[in-house]
Amino acid sequence: MSDLLERLRARGWRMTSQRRVVAEVLDGEHVHLTADEVHARAARQLPEISRATVYNTLGELVSLGEVIEVSTDGRAKRYDPNAHRPHHHLVCAGCGTIRDVHPAGDPLADLPLEERFGFTVSEVEVTYRGLCPSCAP
Repeated sequence: MSDLLERLRARGWRMTSQRRVVAEVLDGEHVHLTADEVHARAARQLPEISRATVYNTLGELVSLGEVIEVSTDGRAKRYDPNAHRPHHHLVCAGCGTIRDVHPAGDPLADLPLEERFGFTVSEVEVTYRGLCPSCAP
């Protein structure tokens, strides 16, 4: 059973066949699929699953904090099941591939107190951009 499925079962989330297939599609360390990609993959396993069910399930998973919504450069939102391990993202400017990265150190420590302007910072999002090996010249 996937980590996401295990977390959802532990929460007592009602596991319908539609919800299960969406969770199975999202399983993986570097998964960052759009809702349409989730629907296409889910429909291979469960042809009767509707796009609305996929969108509703993704919204619920985000609300539960089990999946993170990732937006980069105005492209379609992507869904990241790696919600419980702090990480950053590495994004290809060519094809849009997204990879999770776990650099050493605390990014909040890199923000000097005088640059916080009195804010109490609760989280940090870092996105590294470049070209993946397939897109690099």
